Amino acid sequence: MSHTPLPLPAHFRPEHAASFAYQPDPGALLESAATFREAHGVRPASGDRERVRLLLVDVQKDFCFPEGSLFVAGRSGTGALEDNRRVAEFIYRNLDRLTELMATLDTHHPVQIFFPAFWQDASGRPLSAHRTVSVADVTSGSVRPDPALAATLTGGDVEALEAQALHYVRELERAGRYTLYLWPPHCLLGTDGHALVGVIQEARLFHTFVRHAHNPLVTKGEHPFTENYSVLRPEVLTRPDGSALAEPDHALLEVLLRSDRLIICGEAASHCVRSTVDDLLEAIRARDATLASRVYLLTDCMSPVAVPDGKGGFLSDFTAETEAALQRYAEAGMHLVESTTPMSEWP
Repeated sequence: MSHTPLPLPAHFRPEHAASFAYQPDPGALLESAATFREAHGVRPASGDRERVRLLLVDVQKDFCFPEGSLFVAGRSGTGALEDNRRVAEFIYRNLDRLTELMATLDTHHPVQIFFPAFWQDASGRPLSAHRTVSVADVTSGSVRPDPALAATLTGGDVEALEAQALHYVRELERAGRYTLYLWPPHCLLGTDGHALVGVIQEARLFHTFVRHAHNPLVTKGEHPFTENYSVLRPEVLTRPDGSALAEPDHALLEVLLRSDRLIICGEAASHCVRSTVDDLLEAIRARDATLASRVYLLTDCMSPVAVPDGKGGFLSDFTAETEAALQRYAEAGMHLVESTTPMSEWP
């Protein structure tokens, strides 16, 4: 189907993509939406014959700006800043083809198993961020969960707290996807860093008003005992005794699989995007491998985690893992595309 990209609306300012403080004006957007809709003949999303869903993974301020607590800079140092602009421009250019914009929100509390405050060393001091915790660390006693947390997390049972922590790192290593990595506190509920990037929220609201669309927000990551990189499931689902700790989001998976086209982008390519696509691909293979051809990954609208060491290198660099994952997705039948290529030219 031929399609002429729409013009960028008058309110859009590319420089806002680099502004942590920028917040859109919903009232002004509502007023301008009707004018834009009439000028370009844009119809309500409910009438789309092809349901095109854009999944925006964790495009939140803490990930997308240097002022955020976990800026996804990539090797370039400006990764997410460039992604912010390109995501917004992609939404505007394809406003009349995108049926729904679904945004995920990484949502955390100060004390969770992947934050330093959960752990302490053998002398009782808190651990630092940007380090791993292995099974060997825990079994040797060089690292342990802070026993004071048992009062709120396991009803005062310190042994249960320690058992759950050891079970968790064992399950992560057994699955082979990740070793437990301690992140600096980020996307804490109630903080500015939890919010969507202003320029992307602006595009999301404008799409809502122009197309009379339902654009849902999906939260993830609040469980104290498991990471939730993927929007589709926590990393660990069980307790030490085999009982359920958490559950996959089966309902959301069904929604995504019903898309005629599912476009995915966001932060970070190496973690939350990658885990989401991994889980999606696993479900597709179990159901119908041809469904992979409906998935499009905006490779220029996502960046991997790369943490500088201040000496010209990196404390952690997940670029290679990201590139390998993208290649694997392409081999499975998913499409690697760029936001600047007109959708009519996509496979």
